[in-house]
Amino acid sequence: MNDTDIETKTEPETDTLEPAAAKSPASPDVTPVDDEPKAAGPAGLRRLTGIARRIAVPATAVAAVAALLAAGFFGWKLDEKSDTDAAAEAGLAAARAYAVTLTSVDSNHLDRDFAAVLDGSTGEFKDMYTRSSGQLRQLLLENKATGTGTVLDAAVKSKSETKVEVLLFIDQTVTNIAAADPRVDHSRVQMTMELVDGRWLASRVYLP
Repeated sequence: MNDTDIETKTEPETDTLEPAAAKSPASPDVTPVDDEPKAAGPAGLRRLTGIARRIAVPATAVAAVAALLAAGFFGWKLDEKSDTDAAAEAGLAAARAYAVTLTSVDSNHLDRDFAAVLDGSTGEFKDMYTRSSGQLRQLLLENKATGTGTVLDAAVKSKSETKVEVLLFIDQTVTNIAAADPRVDHSRVQMTMELVDGRWLASRVYLP
């Protein structure tokens, strides 16, 4: 076979490179870009509201917890103050009554009077009064002395739920065989009252 028998045919190239046509804005696979933001519709508003709620809930919860803690703290403080004030009132009343017991004495009824003084005392003062009661008894009997105490005024100096310090102003009318007329002694007494087994007792009595 000769080279001439082979006929080479060259197909003309019909495909030509053309610039890619710009896709129409209406093309379904292209999302149009709008430079102007659009107002959110109902669905968008719901999403925004949900986000805001999720952000706000923790803050609200923290504020609520803080409010509860504050209320509890101030409530506890009020309770504590109330308990202390109640203790002060009870201690003051007990001190006024005990001051009358301590300064009222009759040489004809010393056992009764001494027992009342010891019954209303505790601690340091009870020990001191017990040690000195023998000498005091002898002195009262020898002079046939009597005394009547009156509390003119009293105030709380310091206070806690179990201890109250009270300042008292006392007049004591005294009679004895050495004086024909009664004598009035004015005293300022500081008394410490302590809560012992549900009772307010004098643990210290002295003249400031």
